[in-house]
Amino acid sequence: MRLPVIVTRTLPGAHDTAENLTRLGFAPVLSPMLSITETGLAPGDLEGVRHLIFTSANGVRAARGIEVPPDVTAWCVGPSTADAAREAGFATVVEGDGNAEDLARLILASYPDGPLLHIANEAAAGELVAALKRGGLEARFSAPYRTDAAASLSAEARDALADARPVILLLHSAKASSAVAASRPQLANAGLVAISEAALAPLLNATSRGHWIAARPNEDSLMDTLQRAAAALCP
Repeated sequence: MRLPVIVTRTLPGAHDTAENLTRLGFAPVLSPMLSITETGLAPGDLEGVRHLIFTSANGVRAARGIEVPPDVTAWCVGPSTADAAREAGFATVVEGDGNAEDLARLILASYPDGPLLHIANEAAAGELVAALKRGGLEARFSAPYRTDAAASLSAEARDALADARPVILLLHSAKASSAVAASRPQLANAGLVAISEAALAPLLNATSRGHWIAARPNEDSLMDTLQRAAAALCP
């Protein structure tokens, strides 16, 4: 029987993760812990902007339909976000391979001309833009969407956790992990696999079969880590 893996990632990205899991021989169990509500950009947010910064594919999706000049550069935190930007029609995409801090360093090393706008949810405001400003760049932030936490894991996910057999709980973000923690699930039979230390932190002290953290904060590294965790849980 295939090992069940609970996917807490926000839709529609959860479907991409589920496809990867199926291809690798796992049984994905969808349980998005965050939902997205688009609120739109404020008037003037894009005025003079030459560069857009995306720290998730959700930010790219929220920016679809916004009229931007064709020469605008999309700076993306990692491969998945960069792919979303290309699919959204951005002609110039700079792809990072880390977290927001790594992306800030990449931008500062390039020192682009013109204002930069970081598009993300309200929880991401602050550090990246502050780092760019400290480096002398003109940068600002806009949150054209918000994320709302689910009250609990899905019924299918709760059933998988109640089974005596091992199950893996896949953690894509700190906010989703906080939502999981707030629902107080039984994790004694779960292995926790997180995309970063921050994503694991809300559940670090939970009673579980163990935890694993991806070497790099991207989907490929997360899948590699998941396979290592599965081998340990089901030798």
